[in-house]
Amino acid sequence: MGEPTDADAASRHVPVLLQRCLDLLAPALAEPGAVMVDATLGMGGHTEGVLRAFEHVRVVGIDRDPQALALAGARLAPFGERFTPVHAVYDEIPDVLERLGLPSVRGVLMDLGVSSLQLDETERGFAYAHDAPLDMRMDPTRGVTAADVLNTYDERALARVLHVYGEERFAARIARAVVRRREQAPLARTAELVDIVRASIPAATRKTGGHPAKRTFQALRIEVNGELAALERALPAAIEALAVGGRVVVESYQSLEDRLVKRALAAGATSSAPPDLPVEPATHAPYLRLLTRGAEEADAEELARNPRAQSVRLRAAERLRPTPDHLRTARRTA
Repeated sequence: MGEPTDADAASRHVPVLLQRCLDLLAPALAEPGAVMVDATLGMGGHTEGVLRAFEHVRVVGIDRDPQALALAGARLAPFGERFTPVHAVYDEIPDVLERLGLPSVRGVLMDLGVSSLQLDETERGFAYAHDAPLDMRMDPTRGVTAADVLNTYDERALARVLHVYGEERFAARIARAVVRRREQAPLARTAELVDIVRASIPAATRKTGGHPAKRTFQALRIEVNGELAALERALPAAIEALAVGGRVVVESYQSLEDRLVKRALAAGATSSAPPDLPVEPATHAPYLRLLTRGAEEADAEELARNPRAQSVRLRAAERLRPTPDHLRTARRTA
């Protein structure tokens, strides 16, 4: 495989709700010298849109996937020093900004979940439609694989992963079948797992709700990459990185992610004063303003252009003032 090119990334990745993201970020990025963090760079579609739309903005692009960084780097090379790629996980935002000497930024964008690159590279094992090694690591240079999880977790732990992260009704049956199968030989391929899941789910249930292995693959991907734990750390870190007037935009693709985003933004947009106080102290006033009414979804035009926008839920907020000291202290001791 040759060196990655601009065309590689641009042709393989259509950024979800790009114009809506640009519109939400625009007031914050209008300031001269503005810096934005693209916390989930992927193949660079959103970052390219920002760099084209705002000619004075610099973007720090974070991704845990070295292949994505290489493809995005080739795509964004024409922007020179306005783009800085960083190999990291998005919960490392504070460390990344400290290393770059940036005390705060004007915008943070997060496009969560599995990337177009990871789905399209069949040998990575993210797609249930193709037989491949059971890997599913977003950073293939480190960490446990899906095969490690399936072959080493006990039945109860495996069922919990499938139930909690995949919201799979038949988690216990699938876990039991996995344990039985691995007693014969370790699981190594995605096709083996698909067969196990299909056999574990009643035929009547398999007729609705999409591919029967969809929830199992989601659950394993989240477990392998520690996605929800990282997101729980990343959301407050992203908010703390914002200067006053800065904005955060988050695109989620499943209910567990969206729930965490909703909770983090709502906490900042809600008074922390006890409800029975006659007057709200200034130190307890909200430090965020919600910019979306609930979670926004893709319209028909967006779906026609980009079918991967089917499940997107977009939320955004603006920083009104610094986070009160008492809330920062509570967060550190939690």
